Amino acid sequence: MRKISTFLILLLSSMFLFAQEKTFTLEDCIYMNRELFPKNIQNLQWIPETSDYSFVKDNALISNNAKSNKEKTLLTLEELNSAAENSEFEISFSNRFPSISWTDKNVFSFSVMNDIYSFKLSNKEITKLDTRPEGENLDKGNSYIYAYTDGADLYISKNGENTCIAKSEKEGVSYGPDGVHRSEFGISKGTFWSPNDNFLAFYRLDESMVADYPLVDITKRIAAVENTKYPMAGMTSHEATLGVYNVNTGKIVYMKTGDPVNQYLTSVTWDPSEKYIYIAVLNRDQNHLKLNKYDVATGDLIKTLFEETDEQYVEPQNPLAFISKDKNKFIWQSRRDGWNHLYLYNTDGNLIKQLTKGNWEVTEIIDFNKNEDIIYVMGTYDSPIENNLYAVKTKDQSIKRLTNIHGTHYCYLSPNKDYFIDNYSNTETTRVINIVDINGKIAKTLQEDANPLKDYKQCEIIVGTLKSDNNDDLYYRMILPSDFDPNKKYPVFYYVYGGPHMQMVTDSWNAGAGFWDLRWAQRGYIVFSMDNRGTPNRGEAFEDCIHRNLGVLEVDDQMKGVEYLRSLPYVDTDRMSVDGWSYGGFMTTSLMLKQPDVFKVGVAGGPVIQWEFYEIMYGERYMDTPESNPDGYKNGNLINYVDNLKGKLMLIHCTTDPVVVWQHSLSFIDACIKARKQVDYFVYPGHEHNVRGIDRAHLYEKIENYIDDNLK
Repeated sequence: MRKISTFLILLLSSMFLFAQEKTFTLEDCIYMNRELFPKNIQNLQWIPETSDYSFVKDNALISNNAKSNKEKTLLTLEELNSAAENSEFEISFSNRFPSISWTDKNVFSFSVMNDIYSFKLSNKEITKLDTRPEGENLDKGNSYIYAYTDGADLYISKNGENTCIAKSEKEGVSYGPDGVHRSEFGISKGTFWSPNDNFLAFYRLDESMVADYPLVDITKRIAAVENTKYPMAGMTSHEATLGVYNVNTGKIVYMKTGDPVNQYLTSVTWDPSEKYIYIAVLNRDQNHLKLNKYDVATGDLIKTLFEETDEQYVEPQNPLAFISKDKNKFIWQSRRDGWNHLYLYNTDGNLIKQLTKGNWEVTEIIDFNKNEDIIYVMGTYDSPIENNLYAVKTKDQSIKRLTNIHGTHYCYLSPNKDYFIDNYSNTETTRVINIVDINGKIAKTLQEDANPLKDYKQCEIIVGTLKSDNNDDLYYRMILPSDFDPNKKYPVFYYVYGGPHMQMVTDSWNAGAGFWDLRWAQRGYIVFSMDNRGTPNRGEAFEDCIHRNLGVLEVDDQMKGVEYLRSLPYVDTDRMSVDGWSYGGFMTTSLMLKQPDVFKVGVAGGPVIQWEFYEIMYGERYMDTPESNPDGYKNGNLINYVDNLKGKLMLIHCTTDPVVVWQHSLSFIDACIKARKQVDYFVYPGHEHNVRGIDRAHLYEKIENYIDDNLK
């Protein structure tokens, strides 16, 4: 019996080891293998007016009550197909239940191609609601009315009728574009429906005075120039205005925002009454904001509710959030006290109170409770690498954490505010989905943790902190090679970003690492990343200390990571490589030139080389203009350090990059030629600001081969 048990143990152990021998392919790393995605629940959502939630399972629509935990089948795929066959519409769902959205507790809508239908559960009746128009930047109102763009023109579609409401009158003028102010300041679209869909606010963008930048299309026999408007730091910027279209009269009124040459129009928000619209007007220097209230009927400025100034920059990222029970009050998000917090105002511009405070960041407003004396927010109160749900009492700002398991959470409150869906991961958990009551008690676990990588070679992931020169915590992620032996020495793959608005290290699945990071570790590398000063979720002082001098403190901080690696006996300090893209390309090149004895190999993708070549909105926020900050631009110009290059460096650029234009890396190559410095170069024709799609596997292979070959 003992021999059999031993044999079984050996057999199971060998099976376990064999099961963990898989390694990532390059196709896995570009997320083409859906089997590696964490398990999820299809179409999980709350049902309006209830404490029920619904989801799709085994091609059936299921509901469950959060309190009683009574589950029932609302509709099967067979029943839906039967209803479709008996309807006047030629639609079918052969083998997959469609994605739905609840209209009320008895009706949901779904789409088939561009057609939108409703389904009533009580009588299993299908009704056609609308047909989505074909066009770009589609923006649906609260009813079935749409705004969309066709080229530079703006249209609305209602009851199947399409109307052009604003037609471009000259080259360089567009209406309703999603890229106004180059998508800075949290702006993701160019149209804004009023609450009752009676009005449409939209940007009119005039770029006719902005210099053309040539992008070359090589797919034609004679390569063709395709110009894009690209205002570089210190140069002439575009002019933006905000118009309001009256759906009932067809008239347009432009808000009188004043001289548009040197300002940005941000945080566009409708008043619930539809009589007013609010615009945060930011000066070109980005250090002075005015929150203005305008009369929709006349475009007149009613008043400036308040102003915000900052020595470095003001960066509005969110619209106003009006209170549902008191339409004369709204929440404004601001970093005026050094951290992103919530401020309650009335529509006269009077500050009622600061709702949240302390050395932490609010990352999202979720909702109020029924009495509106508690506000629910996502934030970093417990850790800057976590994202948790908190209940904040508006009376005394006391805080209660509702997500009691560490990690990165995404939460959705029920209509009655008694429960929330909690979808989270952390460093030990792939994904778990719970129904949680509003006191933080788990009512039901809908999705248990199931690691899709269990059959792959495992790598230990370590998350820790180092200290910057001014004693700030710098969070790092280190992945040890599979089959790690502390008595051996390993090469390093150091992946860097280091710029604003991107956090590399999080308390989430694999600590924020991607499959490509894990592949490097499976291939025998120590993989290291760290968030330096200038990166988000750490407060204003941590982020804006890099202002006017990019590439200095960031490099100093990354050297703390290098020093730590050098202190580890299993790190081969003669075989260290560094890689990054965009700001990470800037950082990679900076490290290779400013610390030339550290990294033997570097790969810089889409790198910023000279900040005077970068666009106005982002560039001037962090560097001001070349005229006002010549020393900062000189220090940040990597061409000035070309003579320092010692290691092997390859630059990679996409030929039609509209963000970091091709001129950056080409100018660097030219400087290397003049300095008799050998440098390697590779381009991806036709790609924009990164290599997307199947070609990304080629990019990864190119980088792997280059680093492998040069670290031998």
